[in-house]
Formats: sequence, structure tokens, C-alpha cells
Amino acid sequence: MTTTIANLKVGERGVIEDLDFDNIPLILLEMGCLPGIEVELIQIAPLQDPLYIRVNDSHLAIRKETAKHITIKKF
Repeated sequence: MTTTIANLKVGERGVIEDLDFDNIPLILLEMGCLPGIEVELIQIAPLQDPLYIRVNDSHLAIRKETAKHITIKKF
């Protein structure tokens, strides 16, 4: 099933399939948010933004608006 990181529930995982490179900060790419990499939604902040994800054993905080531009295939 294809979706975006913004649509995951806490604990769900998937593999990045595609990125909208024009809307993704370069730092996320440098930290490993690339196609073929597994991601897991760890936590959602109380006001629903930011989202905390695990990528390559690192925990990252990303804005929900950015997460909408990262397409994944859920497990």
C-alpha cells in the first residue's frame, strides 16, 4: 500500500519509494531520507506537528507538511 509519512500511525513502518525533491530540505536527504530506506513513525507531537521518525537508527523531527511529500510503501 502506497501512502506518505504524514498518513502513518505511530509504530507503522514503510520503505521510502519517492520524494518530491523540490519540497524536501537538503538536510533530510543528507541524513538518509532516500528511496529504499526504511522509516518508522515514532511519535506525533501534541499539536500534530512535528512528526518524529526513525531513519537509519536516527530519530528525526519533520514537519507534517514535509512528510506529505515523502511517498512510502507500508509494511
